[in-house]
Amino acid sequence: MSGHAPMSSIVEQEERFGLPATPEPARAFAPPNLALATIGLALASFMQVLDTTIANVSLPTIAGNLGASANQATWVITSFAVSNAIALPLTGFLTRRFGERKLFMWATLAFVIASFLCGLANSMGLLVVARALQGFVAGPMYPVTQALLISIYPPQKRGQAIALLAMVTVVAPIAGPILGGWITDNYSWEWIFFINIPIGIFCSVVVGRQLKGRPEQLEKPKMDYVGLATLILGVGALQIMLDLGNDEDWFNSTKIIALAIMAVVGLTVFVIWELTDKDPIVNLKLFRHRNFASGTIALVMAYSAFFSVGLLVPLWLQRNLGYTAIWAGFATAPIGILPILLTPIVGKYATRMDLRWLATFAFIVMAFTSFFRAGFNLDVDFHRVAEVQLWQGLGVALFFMPVLTILLSDLEPHEIAAGSGLATFVRTLGGSFAASLTTWGWNQRSTIHHAQLTEHIGAHDPGMLQTVTQLGQGDVQRGAMLLNQMISQQAVQIGFNEIFHLLGILFLVVIVFVWFAKPPFAAKIGGAAGGGH
Repeated sequence: MSGHAPMSSIVEQEERFGLPATPEPARAFAPPNLALATIGLALASFMQVLDTTIANVSLPTIAGNLGASANQATWVITSFAVSNAIALPLTGFLTRRFGERKLFMWATLAFVIASFLCGLANSMGLLVVARALQGFVAGPMYPVTQALLISIYPPQKRGQAIALLAMVTVVAPIAGPILGGWITDNYSWEWIFFINIPIGIFCSVVVGRQLKGRPEQLEKPKMDYVGLATLILGVGALQIMLDLGNDEDWFNSTKIIALAIMAVVGLTVFVIWELTDKDPIVNLKLFRHRNFASGTIALVMAYSAFFSVGLLVPLWLQRNLGYTAIWAGFATAPIGILPILLTPIVGKYATRMDLRWLATFAFIVMAFTSFFRAGFNLDVDFHRVAEVQLWQGLGVALFFMPVLTILLSDLEPHEIAAGSGLATFVRTLGGSFAASLTTWGWNQRSTIHHAQLTEHIGAHDPGMLQTVTQLGQGDVQRGAMLLNQMISQQAVQIGFNEIFHLLGILFLVVIVFVWFAKPPFAAKIGGAAGGGH
């Protein structure tokens, strides 16, 4: 880290979001077995990041088994994401109060318990509550893992530690759909959560023993309870409103109106309080910096669209094309091939060019792949789907590092870690909100197109009656049912195409915000990208 800010100020700001700011005494600590400690930390990070995508391909199966709609199944994803985002600002407080080692152990064991409860859930309501708990306790895991991993390596090898963690967080979301699909098809969906139990226990025990005796400076920091309460109220009410809106007929429901009022009041008070409080839980004043503001907006918009793609494509493959969960995982997995190959190269050479051009190219690629999907039909084959996923991976590989560097570039040295944490916080919330909105939009457009397509079918048309009879092989009722299924498939496909057309436009709009930023974009800390997992 560069700059001449007082060390106490830097540590305080960095610890607010639990990002790596290891006190000097801890930096001299070395675990008895560095390799074993590294495995424990990396595996915990892999497990936690894996759980952001492992359920994506299993949603149709989960919905069918628990008697829920496809729209309700999305809550499994959004409840995890929004709870994860709410817990992120608590990381600094918990780290300073209990220490990084204890926080890691407790959070990992709590993640194990929450995973066990997810597997035991016999209703959608219980599963959503368990996933919300799982997301909440997972909040501190990544930043604390990053801090611990960097602290046990000597200064000359910390770059390798960061690179290892970056590789883990790139591989885990790719492995998620494949592993989730394989488990769902060969065993049952519950095991996508149960597999966390032995892994989590192993990581907690290993890291607890290896890092025993690691010096830590504990204190009793002040907690921004008003900020935390209004954050939970505002964000929680907004997410529940988005999740329930379609089922409750939106603002025709008093429940939705009440949630909307709670969200507006909660978020308004939260913003005012955080801007005026001396020690806010989320430092919104960072948005006074031009590059941080434009870069964060670009990050949130792009990640929201990217998160929506990762959710919608597996659902579409299973709902419309009849893919099994495992084959949906295989079809979506190529998105990770190019990021794995290119991320180290991008990290090494990207700063030699104007990062706005690199980000622009990335978003053009992601827009192109979205527009390509907007032209898909029911006859598209596996290879075409996988090929588009592969090309989107090029955009993903070139997207995170430039945008993160841009948004951190005009912060003061003591604001960098807080800025990285804040960007991660709003990015995670954006993904959660986008998941609800895009699935709702897909369902709405599908319903509208179904009605429009059936309008063109005349009930008393002799030709249509003959077609229905032929479809049902003489059984008119069966033929009518089959015809309705065909119409529904076409309507869902048209809705899917429209959503991806919209996502393509969104990726292009992001480019505008990238160019609001002004150079220079020199990276100020080596671990900044950690916020981008």
